[in-house]
Amino acid sequence: MIELGLSLLIALVAFLITISAKDIVRLLIGLELMFGGVFLAIVPLFAKIPDTAFAILVVAIFTSSAELLILISAIVILDRLKKGIEIQKVSVGGDSD
Repeated sequence: MIELGLSLLIALVAFLITISAKDIVRLLIGLELMFGGVFLAIVPLFAKIPDTAFAILVVAIFTSSAELLILISAIVILDRLKKGIEIQKVSVGGDSD
């Protein structure tokens, strides 16, 4: 039960970091903390159904690593194109500068 409470607390902190982020790197850190909260929520599942929990964990790890790779690539490309990583430099919905 403590794992679930801890994962909820980490997810809440990550959510607050994400919504208050001023640059893309802090946004990425918040999103990765949210994934950490999800990983901690899976821990109690190992006591009940370990095979299913392991399968969920493998899928979550591959998803997290793919997401991290794509986001780091996007940050590098954004920095090269816009000469900065601030949230205000990202166009929304196809807006052009």
